[in-house]
Amino acid sequence: MLRQYVHQFGQKLIHKQPLEPRQESERTTAYLNTLDLVAVGVEDTLGAGVYILTGELAKVRAGPATVICFLLAALSCVMSSLCFAEFGARVPRSGTAYLYSCVTMGQLCAFITGWNLILSYVIATASVARAWSYIFDNLIGNHISQVLQESFSLNMPYFLARYPDFFALGLVLLVTGLQVLGVRELTLVNKVFTGINILVLSFIIISGFIKGDLHNWKLTEQAGSTDTSSFAPLGSGGFVPFDFEGILHGAATCFYAFLGFDFIATRGGEALNPQWSIPISIMITLFICFLAYFGVSAALTLMVPYYQIHRDSPFPQAFLHVGWDPARYVVAVGTLCALTSSFLGTMFTTPPVICAMAEDRLLFWGLAQIHARTHTPIMAITSAGNLAGVMALLFEFRDLVDFMSIGTLSVYSLVAFSVLVLRYQRDQNLSKKEKTEVKPEVEGSPFDSVPEAGNSNILKSLWFSTSTNLTWKSGQIIYGCASLLVLLLIILSLILAQWPRRVFSGDPVLTTVAVLLLLLIIGVTVIIWRQPQDPTALYFKVPALPVLPLVGIFVNVYLMMQMTSGTWAQFGVWNVTGFLIYFGYGI
Repeated sequence: MLRQYVHQFGQKLIHKQPLEPRQESERTTAYLNTLDLVAVGVEDTLGAGVYILTGELAKVRAGPATVICFLLAALSCVMSSLCFAEFGARVPRSGTAYLYSCVTMGQLCAFITGWNLILSYVIATASVARAWSYIFDNLIGNHISQVLQESFSLNMPYFLARYPDFFALGLVLLVTGLQVLGVRELTLVNKVFTGINILVLSFIIISGFIKGDLHNWKLTEQAGSTDTSSFAPLGSGGFVPFDFEGILHGAATCFYAFLGFDFIATRGGEALNPQWSIPISIMITLFICFLAYFGVSAALTLMVPYYQIHRDSPFPQAFLHVGWDPARYVVAVGTLCALTSSFLGTMFTTPPVICAMAEDRLLFWGLAQIHARTHTPIMAITSAGNLAGVMALLFEFRDLVDFMSIGTLSVYSLVAFSVLVLRYQRDQNLSKKEKTEVKPEVEGSPFDSVPEAGNSNILKSLWFSTSTNLTWKSGQIIYGCASLLVLLLIILSLILAQWPRRVFSGDPVLTTVAVLLLLLIIGVTVIIWRQPQDPTALYFKVPALPVLPLVGIFVNVYLMMQMTSGTWAQFGVWNVTGFLIYFGYGI
């Protein structure tokens, strides 16, 4: 009896959702072309990350080397975007990262992916609201923050913000109320805001190269020590004042800045030609955003010495620093337009993911209920809005960024794992009849028919696959090898993150362990490479499989290891809460 219960419990954990496109009657009206999708991606990406995060990174984490941080984050995002693009070519569905995990890894991993995806979107909403409040407050002379600090600052615990931002809370609740009333995302308005955003960014970049001074990239430690207005660590000067460690920490945080290209994949049901437009629009969006981040961060650090950058409102204060006072207000208004566009994008993206999980009974069923009059998922909207509002009220922008970055990195890693596994599986778009027909083939272990003296044949089949067709056995080999690779990559990234100097200086123990792990990783990768792949023709496929997804997983995990213990504690609390919901209700 106990054995049967454990077996049923395990089957629920690995239960997979068939990869089937929705019926025509279930599909939403398609109206987004490639340009619309690029506008969606750019408007959601070029928000608080470019206008607030750039100053935060340059001042306390990387200095002028912020441009390198964005480059490293962009390269890693390219690998993740390719995985998103392949799934966008496979099936146009909402809640895509969650759906991919349902198809490839089963219910438990799907819940982890969806739960952390909700975390990323909710915190993105909260952080943009907080950034909107910072810019508006700076524009009117910091009156809002002064009043709130005088009233609440002494009563706030050390791990929360300096003061509760009721203005940011009001912004979130306002848009939540509009969503509940049935207000839809306005594509034309978003395009206008995106155009204004790009014009303002272009102005900042051009101005930075006009008013900038290369001397600001060559500052000495003595020059920084004469500044009495900065309470941040000044570093050692030069282009890389906080050493390579600062660049890595900055690159990990920069993932916040690139959250947005994956929003395109969630709009597959509304795309006119999703198999083509989603992959192309994702890559175009990522390229545009990288150019913007690179140019803006270079302009900011050229205009202002990194230790004098204003953390909450860097660009308006930068123009004040170089003597262009009128430009300060132009940039501030453009910043608010960009943040509004990004804010609306994140607010309208979160409820569909919650609804998708609720419909699959992984979250409370009531969250998927649609209001009869407004035809909106009112419970999903209010839940996401209230959670985002509380976070915007109580947490600093920089804490929200780190918290969201670690959630985003975990989702990207799971998506890369998904595309690696799915490419080596037989076509999973099966009807119930087809599943019944193939069931006898999959019962039992793939090695049950191997004689007891056949261990050498097993090893030979791993290295030299004799079949060119996908089989259940080859699929199980991929599952096992890919899971082992993830474990090895986690251990290797942990060693490199905690003791990098000792590893590269030739420490006998750590260097030996790192080399052995690397050899094992190469060996298991070769085993995966030798297995037959799914021959299904797609408009886009990730190149260099299995190497590229594995490199993406390693980079993502390594950057996660750069996060502070406090961020990991917050991430742990969020996921423990999710597991309590899953095992108490979802399963």
